Amino acid sequence: MFATFPTFLPFLLFAFVASITPGPTNILVLSNSARYGLAAAVPIILGACSSAATIVLLVGTGAGSSLAAWPGVQVAMQWMGVAWLSYLSWQIYSAPAQALDAQDPNGRLGLVGAAGLQLINPKTWMMALAVVSVFAVGGEQRLSHVLYLSLAFFLIALPCLGAWALLGAGAVRWLRSPRAVQRFNRCMALLLLGSTWLSVLV
Repeated sequence: MFATFPTFLPFLLFAFVASITPGPTNILVLSNSARYGLAAAVPIILGACSSAATIVLLVGTGAGSSLAAWPGVQVAMQWMGVAWLSYLSWQIYSAPAQALDAQDPNGRLGLVGAAGLQLINPKTWMMALAVVSVFAVGGEQRLSHVLYLSLAFFLIALPCLGAWALLGAGAVRWLRSPRAVQRFNRCMALLLLGSTWLSVLV
């Protein structure tokens, strides 16, 4: 396969870096894992990874060209995402300062929410456009290459976000007092808010 797809290995490195570096999705995974348990982060991971991989597939089949041609749609999607993440930041910041019940569904993002977050994030679509234009080879094999890229992105993103979930689950040992929980919540909220607005301003 590598003989006909020379850009595949460089793409694997790109996908790893894109998935493991801190961002709003990573912070949400970490926060939910620490607050509600490791199992609570699994739907977020699956939703985010599935949605991002689907966007790569859609862009590879031509669905992303209209987004690139309509800057107004990009701006609207961007501000919808900023508003949603800012609201989630406030929910985390104002969460009660006591240990949270891991079975309590209130405040969790969930699979659908995580998937929707990727779908309205124009940077995810722009990333997918860059991936397809840089790493997908043209010609008759383009569709199969796009399928490989989409699947590979999904498989690489899963353990990367899983590492953030494990990091969050490991933080529970330091969250044994209400004061520690409150500090953690507020720290995660500020990190989420900061990463959200930096993505707009940069």
